Amino acid sequence: MVAAMPYSCGLDAASDVIGGKWKPRILWALHHGPRRFGELRKEIPGVTEKMLIQQLRELESRDIVHREVYHQVPPKVEYSLTTLGESLNEALAPLDAWGADHLAALELTRSA
Repeated sequence: MVAAMPYSCGLDAASDVIGGKWKPRILWALHHGPRRFGELRKEIPGVTEKMLIQQLRELESRDIVHREVYHQVPPKVEYSLTTLGESLNEALAPLDAWGADHLAALELTRSA
C-alpha cells in the first residue's frame, strides 16, 4: 500500500474531503438537520443510490457525517453533520453565496 502524500496546504486538505460533485451537495442537504437516506436522495437530484451510499460512507469515515441507526421495526437510519461537518458547512456558505450571486453569468459560460 502506498502512503498518502501529505497535504501541501489547507485548500488541498479541504478539497480532499469534499472533492467531487456530490459531497458538497450532501453537506448542504444536511445543513438543516438530520435526514434519512430517502430524504437525501430526493433533495439531491441526479445522485444514484450507489453513489449516495459511497459518498456518505466516505464522509462518515472522515468524521464529517454521523450515521445513527435506530434499532426499531422498521429499521431507521439518519445522517447528520458532526461538529467537524458543521464547521465545514460554514466554510461552504460563502461559496454558495458567490455561486448564487454569479449564477446567471456562470450559466452563460457553462458547457453542455
